[in-house]
Amino acid sequence: MDRRVQFSIFLANKPGVLSQIFRELAKAKVNVVSIAMMDSIEHGVLRMIVEEPDAARPILLNLNIPVKETDVLAVPLANRPGAVADVCERLSAGHVDIGYMYCTAGPRGGKTIVVMKVPDINKAIRLLDGRRDKRRDMKVKLRRPTRAVR
Repeated sequence: MDRRVQFSIFLANKPGVLSQIFRELAKAKVNVVSIAMMDSIEHGVLRMIVEEPDAARPILLNLNIPVKETDVLAVPLANRPGAVADVCERLSAGHVDIGYMYCTAGPRGGKTIVVMKVPDINKAIRLLDGRRDKRRDMKVKLRRPTRAVR
């Protein structure tokens, strides 16, 4: 799991705009890792992560469309029922809010990547990477009561 740069691109709702973006990225051999698209009446919002943000940045700027960069958390998960629930529960237990999320599609039994916007990426990584507070993980050993010897 790691911090990634996400591009949020605000698009006019008209034919050809989306294909233009992906065509220009393809010409520059920029690989798109994950995408999510939302729409409203006025515009669409394309959220995307690419392998090389430094290569994508000038291409997107040259297209003269509004682009915003955001740091997000990318978490690789097994593609199985309950995998996303486990992540959400761990973050919730650590009081980390998830602003939004989307994921890549992977083959059944393979891996997928869940992309999350969280307010504190470092805290989320600590909660998800398996390291725990030793004091919390210490199990109290219960003993049976001893009988008094007379």
